[in-house]
Amino acid sequence: QVQVVESGGGLVQAGGSLRLSCVASGSIFSLNYMGWYRQAPGKERELVAAITSGGSGNYADSVKGRFTISRDNAKNTVYLQMNSLKPEDTAVYYCNARGVLGDRRGFNLWGQGTQVTVSS
Repeated sequence: QVQVVESGGGLVQAGGSLRLSCVASGSIFSLNYMGWYRQAPGKERELVAAITSGGSGNYADSVKGRFTISRDNAKNTVYLQMNSLKPEDTAVYYCNARGVLGDRRGFNLWGQGTQVTVSS
C-alpha cells in the first residue's frame, strides 16, 4: 500500500511564493517518477513539472523560470518551489508518483490535491 500526500497550498498575492511538498509512503521498492499537475476550474489537468529519480526535470512552458522542482530520494519527497506567482497559477495542484512496490508490482498514484489561490 502506498499513499501520496501533498501539502503547502494556500492563498498568496500575485508576485508571491509558495512551496508545495509531496510525500510517497508505504512499501516502495523504487520511486521512478514524481510530478506536479494542476487543474483549474473548467480546464483539463495539465503537467506543471516532473522529475525522475535521477534528477532530470521538465517544466510546462508557462512556469519555466518561475517554478523549480526538486526531490529528496531518501525521503521519497518531491517539492515544487513556486515564485513570481500569477493569478493564472490558481488551481488545485496534484502530485503523481510512479514506481515499483516491494512486491515488484508497479504503481501510479495521485494525491488528493492542494489548493493554490493567487490573488491579483
